[in-house]
Amino acid sequence: MGLTSNKVLALAVLLAVLLFFGTIWLWPRLARRNWKAITGRVGLLLATQVTIFASVGLAANQAFGFYATWADLFGQETTPGIVVDHDPAKGAGPVKVLDTKPVNVPGGKRPATGGQIQKIEIGGKESRIGSPAYVYLPPEYFQSFYRNRTFPAAVVLTGYPGTAEALIKGLHYPQTAHRLSAEGKMQPMVLIMLRPTVAPPRDTECVDIPDGPQTETFFAKDLPGAITQHYRVGTKARNWGVIGDSTGGYCALKLAMHHPGRYGAAAGLSAYYKAPIDVTTGDLFHGDEQLERDADLMWYLDHKPAPKTSLLVTTSKKGEDNYRDTVRFIDKVKEPTRVSSITLESGGHNFNTWRREIPATLQWMSGRLDDN
Repeated sequence: MGLTSNKVLALAVLLAVLLFFGTIWLWPRLARRNWKAITGRVGLLLATQVTIFASVGLAANQAFGFYATWADLFGQETTPGIVVDHDPAKGAGPVKVLDTKPVNVPGGKRPATGGQIQKIEIGGKESRIGSPAYVYLPPEYFQSFYRNRTFPAAVVLTGYPGTAEALIKGLHYPQTAHRLSAEGKMQPMVLIMLRPTVAPPRDTECVDIPDGPQTETFFAKDLPGAITQHYRVGTKARNWGVIGDSTGGYCALKLAMHHPGRYGAAAGLSAYYKAPIDVTTGDLFHGDEQLERDADLMWYLDHKPAPKTSLLVTTSKKGEDNYRDTVRFIDKVKEPTRVSSITLESGGHNFNTWRREIPATLQWMSGRLDDN
């Protein structure tokens, strides 16, 4: 059973409940002062607390998508991604569809009504990185009236470590996009949902690391190229956006600023503005000072030509650590860069806050992308 399985959570909760009542039932028998009774009391208390903590941890992981598998949790994922080679003679592209499933909306079993979610594998030709992702295709994608139409696309990134499934189950991106489109508040868009951790367990901060994972190349070149070959999406910057929260938000802003010819818009939810260096990232720059400066978005705004792209940043006056930096970032933006913001009175670095911001973010993104 997988780490995010409901059966695992239910088993942990059941075990915690049984141990709790078992402790109450057996406590009188263990009330003596000999070493066996003391050991029994300690063992019961310890086992009960461990199962309670495990239940809370499993529930939190399901809600916030910190880890996808047991190997992910215990740091056993050490491979730098999967290289996928395809045979052009067979017409295979750099996207491999692994599975399809309906969207959890009314009428979702019919793609032409509810759209569809496809689980895919993306192979990076230049970066030599492979990554799993989920693609949301809106209902219009399957309707005959739109069969010759290309759609705008938005890459949606989690934070670190994050799981792509959390974008569907926890943050409800496909469901929200479906509802807003049905209400006429946004145009139909293709969403490519994945985590920025394409070389797990390392947090690469979407940097082309010298002699390491070329993560920025993957997101700036390989991913858009692979998607446009496989799906009916536009190929120009005005057809592409990128959204992310936390680490994904930093990556989104950086990708649009560094590559305005690829991404015409970016939204950073609770983003930070400089790549951290810590135990999860390792040495990102290997002494390359220019690479390190470019990864500092404040420095980039001060010293590089203003990119022609649109940016959205979000923060909260209370509960967010990035409020002051976000105000500074907005003040530094110069034309032709356009900047917008969402500022909540209170919030936090969590799913509840981002769910409050996602509808407005998708509407904003829709208004800045074209379908041709």
